[in-house]
This record gives sequence, structure tokens and C-alpha cells, in this order.
Amino acid sequence: METITGPRYTDVTINKSNLYREETFTDLNYAQIRKLTPVHADGTEDNSRSVIFTGMVQLMSPSGPIPIHCVISEANTLDEAANMLPDAVERTVRDMINEAQQEPKIVIPGE
Repeated sequence: METITGPRYTDVTINKSNLYREETFTDLNYAQIRKLTPVHADGTEDNSRSVIFTGMVQLMSPSGPIPIHCVISEANTLDEAANMLPDAVERTVRDMINEAQQEPKIVIPGE
């Protein structure tokens, strides 16, 4: 692979100490769960960090589907993540509704 010389248009970097291997699980109907396993730069598992589970579902609205992404922080296994996904989605939707219902805050520079 050739090394690019001269001015760069992008400033892309990767934090090699924060790498994860991603696995995706789906029920082919409703939900997706991602398992993020921490790894070292050589691809071996980094057991000093915890596995992270996230969930994704699409809820239908009058305007079409709304993707909902949530972290299932309490889960340690895929089975636990699957059991906790409905409540994690509910919390995320409630947070979204509460945030949308708050009065907009206008920030004026200099005040």
C-alpha cells in the first residue's frame, strides 16, 4: 500500500487501546443485539475491559420507522442482554420523549 504524501484532507485516527470486536445477533423479526468484545491491537481479547451489549429496534410512527439504539449496560451475557432489551428500549424511548418535551433553550452569545 502506498503512503500518501502532501497535504491531507482528512484527520482520521484510530485509538488502538480502545478496540472492540463486534458480533451481531438478531431474531430476524424485531431486534438486534450487538456484543462488543474488547480486544488488543493484535486482535486477542482484552480481559481487563468489560464486554458491552447494545440493542437496536425500529418502532413504527405515523412518519415511518424510528431506529432506537440503546446500551444494555447491566448485561454480562447474550441471554441477559436479550432479557433486558425491552426495558432498555422503553427507557430510551421515555428519555427521548422527555427531552423532546422540554422547552428549547436558546443560548445568546455574550449573555
